[in-house]
Amino acid sequence: MSPDTRHPTPGSRILVTGANGQLGRELQELAPRYRQYEFIFLSKEELPVEDSSRINKTFESYRPDYCINCAAYTAVDKAEAQRDLAFKINAEAVELLAKACKEYDCRFIHISTDYVFDGTATTPYSEESATKPQSVYGESKLEGEKLALDANPDTLIIRTSWVYSEFGKNFVKTMLRLMHDKEEINVVNDQTGSPTYAADLAEALLQIIGTLPSYNLQLTTYNLPSGRQAHNIFHFSNDGIISWYDFAVAIKELSGSKCKVNPIATSQYPTLAKRPVYSVLDKAKIQVTFGIELKDWRKSLAVCIQRINK
Repeated sequence: MSPDTRHPTPGSRILVTGANGQLGRELQELAPRYRQYEFIFLSKEELPVEDSSRINKTFESYRPDYCINCAAYTAVDKAEAQRDLAFKINAEAVELLAKACKEYDCRFIHISTDYVFDGTATTPYSEESATKPQSVYGESKLEGEKLALDANPDTLIIRTSWVYSEFGKNFVKTMLRLMHDKEEINVVNDQTGSPTYAADLAEALLQIIGTLPSYNLQLTTYNLPSGRQAHNIFHFSNDGIISWYDFAVAIKELSGSKCKVNPIATSQYPTLAKRPVYSVLDKAKIQVTFGIELKDWRKSLAVCIQRINK
């Protein structure tokens, strides 16, 4: 079925993989507000995305109209030593899902990352910008994009950055814990990007699904340096450009913490995996195409901290 004729009619089924992760949990929180859809939430135990037979059985059983892939290997530093596992989950499994979606006439929506870029830019990365990951994690996510598009050209890829929520492990929850336990902490001040509240991303994804019937992929084709077309790659994050130090200071202020936050250079906080120095994403395309309104990063952070405190 062509992308501009599929309609998310009442009763359309949305399959969510990796349902117990940050984004999956936020989609579960939103689901009651979208009663026009039938949601199938499957954890990594219920659907190991690297298992092709389980994938086929799941698609045969549920016959979903949409699949949002929230399953991912996200341990950025561990990936340096677990390359095979990172590629199995972030690349090979993505290809399996893309193929299943094509076979069962299901729209595949895959979540990717700002780590596909090298971080040397000085202006926001667009969907057309050249990719050059600097870590195994970034390499595995980029390979997942390529495999998905090769296997199923109708795949939608949403790249995002600095994801946090009240669920799982993330920067916000780590900072809140450290600020509670310590009188003073150090946070890098020379890495720049944009936070993404997973609840806002979840809402954007469901808005995209609702907009797809009037969206023709072929009308917005972009040529990537690799020769591939970027017509179905989009960038999303909250609005605003900050450093991790700025992020930590805002967490301190919004939580009422008395902890002192010190800015430090990346060189003072070495990690196994290299992080992009600059990973701001240009979100103009997703705003124009799907009518997505970006929320201010600080306002979304305040909402998240309030939810955590409750």
